[in-house]
Amino acid sequence: MIAYLDGKLAQIDPSFAIIECNGIGYLVKISLNTFSQIKEKEKVKLLTYFQVREDAQVLYGFSNAREKVLFEQLISISGVGGNTAIMILSSISPEELYMAIQSEDTMALKRVKGIGAKTAGRIVLELKDKIKLDGEIASPGVGQKLAESSKKQEALTALANLGLPKTQMSKRIDKILSEADGDLSVEQIIKQALRNP
Repeated sequence: MIAYLDGKLAQIDPSFAIIECNGIGYLVKISLNTFSQIKEKEKVKLLTYFQVREDAQVLYGFSNAREKVLFEQLISISGVGGNTAIMILSSISPEELYMAIQSEDTMALKRVKGIGAKTAGRIVLELKDKIKLDGEIASPGVGQKLAESSKKQEALTALANLGLPKTQMSKRIDKILSEADGDLSVEQIIKQALRNP
């Protein structure tokens, strides 16, 4: 519903920010990672995720697409809500989280307040394949891989919204990215995925 907010940073705290856009102040929950990226700025642009629950409507904000993708992957796991996902992203950097999931390091996740052995195991179990599927391996080329993954995630969401099967599209996008000469935009990935193989 709200894709991003671009406006004046009216107030900031380690757990939330108020972004003023056209005279309206939006309260956005943020991680410490995002806080450290925006705390010195006057104008900011935050990618957002709008969550509607029975008891509340919450807007979460992210300084980059990589963190938003991780947040969405975390909340897709049973037992991990928005606040828990923000807590994880505040305690561990995105790179450390990818590394912990890849190496099945549940101890790193259990160090996060509120994450027990069961939840840590579930996070590793459910996200390990997704991260592999997206080609996100925390290595020296992590920046490029994460950027690719973010584009893939955007393209995959768009294709799924068009009613195309996610698993099939995911494999097709992997093939497109592996055969690409140079960097492809999200639009180019979607166009190629829509063509018959």
